[in-house]
Amino acid sequence: MSSRKATNAIPDICLGGTTIAAGTRASVNLPIAELYTHIPATMPVEVIRGKRPGPTLFVSAAVHGDEINGVEIVRRLLAYPKLNNIKGTLIAVPIVNVQGFLEQSRYLPDRRDLNRCFPGSERGSVAGRLAWMFAQEIVAKADYGIDLHTGAIHRGNMPQIRADVADSRTAELAAAFGAPVTINSSLRDGSLREYAASKGIPMLVYEAGEALRFDETSISVGYKGVLNAMRHIGMLPKSRRKPKASVIANSSSWLRAEQSGIVRPFVGHGENVERGQLLATISDPFGNNEVELKAKFDGIVIGRLNLPLVNEGDAVFHVARFGSVDAVEQVVDQLQAEQEQDTARELNHPPVI
Repeated sequence: MSSRKATNAIPDICLGGTTIAAGTRASVNLPIAELYTHIPATMPVEVIRGKRPGPTLFVSAAVHGDEINGVEIVRRLLAYPKLNNIKGTLIAVPIVNVQGFLEQSRYLPDRRDLNRCFPGSERGSVAGRLAWMFAQEIVAKADYGIDLHTGAIHRGNMPQIRADVADSRTAELAAAFGAPVTINSSLRDGSLREYAASKGIPMLVYEAGEALRFDETSISVGYKGVLNAMRHIGMLPKSRRKPKASVIANSSSWLRAEQSGIVRPFVGHGENVERGQLLATISDPFGNNEVELKAKFDGIVIGRLNLPLVNEGDAVFHVARFGSVDAVEQVVDQLQAEQEQDTARELNHPPVI
């Protein structure tokens, strides 16, 4: 009897030299490099293993150190009481780029973008070593992945998923997540998503909000989306609620400033725009030499510059093309209605203001 149990037992996993058995939870600090201050650089990881077999999902945030909405999403996720009964394994990495996070910077100290450094190198720069460690210790052990991002400084993104919907498993995971919009996005060289795809791992990138700012809508949608994805892959029990629709956009583009000046925007996130519609005006401080910024095609605003100061060529509005703009409007209206009902409180997390 005992030998049969041992044969059917869920095997242990090992992260950074720490062995983690089924039915246990552990915090692991993965070593990255030693800094010139003689202080070791590490990446903190929380591993939660169910007593029953199931898939392994990694959820990561702050690959760009100034993108902090995802850090709060992971914090809420780790506090979810039903994680003690999951099937499979959750690997949560709330702050991948610790050095960038400490400096409130998108980049690492060597000014490299970590999300262009995968799969990295064991003996490379700090960015290369960090990417290599994440690839070897996290991605290699996972069946699925979700990476949490925001817009850049002074640029906000409407909650959206970036995914390769040509891959059926990735498309199903994106639909289950339930973000209002899914962008069919090509893979970028050196990105975490490209590396995961090369290993056959379905992975989503969640984009919402602005760098260095908490946004309750972005956090709430992301938190619920991760739980929805976990239900979809069998880590959590299925919900009785019908999954929310996510409308797929096959392309998008930024509308850029035609001159330097002060921007007066007239549309916000989630708004339907028509070709030729006036979206903003740009003028100098005296109101002279005013130019109009108009939509070049029908679509929905999924990203916007929040700083009203631009140089010629700066990106101002990110507009996505959809087969049915009306369908997107319905999804956006549903999202706004839910936020008005304060769904964050229903999930035992007071909203951030």
